[in-house]
Amino acid sequence: MPQIVTTAQMRAIEQTAIASGAVTGFALMERAGAGAVEAICETWPDLATAPGKAVVICGPGNNGGDGYVVARLLKARGWRVDVFRFGTSSAWRPDAERARELWCAEGKAHSLRTLARVLRHARAPRYTLLVDAGFGIGLSTPLPDPLRDMFWAQQRGILAERVVALDVPSGLDADTGAVAPPPGLPMGPWHWRQGTACKADLTVTFHAAKPGHLTGQGPTLCGKLVVKSIGL
Repeated sequence: MPQIVTTAQMRAIEQTAIASGAVTGFALMERAGAGAVEAICETWPDLATAPGKAVVICGPGNNGGDGYVVARLLKARGWRVDVFRFGTSSAWRPDAERARELWCAEGKAHSLRTLARVLRHARAPRYTLLVDAGFGIGLSTPLPDPLRDMFWAQQRGILAERVVALDVPSGLDADTGAVAPPPGLPMGPWHWRQGTACKADLTVTFHAAKPGHLTGQGPTLCGKLVVKSIGL
């Protein structure tokens, strides 16, 4: 049985390490991004030797920051990388904003609504790999419409050949394994096929597994679960 920590415990572990001066939040973000790329290459050795085209979805929080690090590292390995962001600038956290700026020195961060419009006319997978860095353990609201549209596209097979989620697939509650309903609708037995969550082939989480990986819809949505150390 893997070590399991709740989201509150995970945040406390990170905050204690940062407060002690042992590590910075940005250093943890860099380690998480590097661990995710390592897990991708270990899980799919063909992607380690034959870089393809990746789409990285970044939210405004630290999970999005991890996504910008992954985008930068994949590009350095020879990948063609498209990054799409969502969320307002006022919601960006300092470490995530720093990661975004480093990515933007090398490439663009497009609005997620742009991708949703393009996918309406797609007929075949456009990318080798989708990196879901939308919410991670920070999910507190239902998914925004452009993100749900994108997951619908993935379910129809027109977005990416493989999907990796960072920390937790977007839409999945990391503590309960439940899937949040669309905006304005009551909680209930919502299923990822309704476009309410990401279904990953690989989920890379950090330091320890979370309860939602192993309960509810977690096992179905996470695919293969890999835990990577970030030095905590």
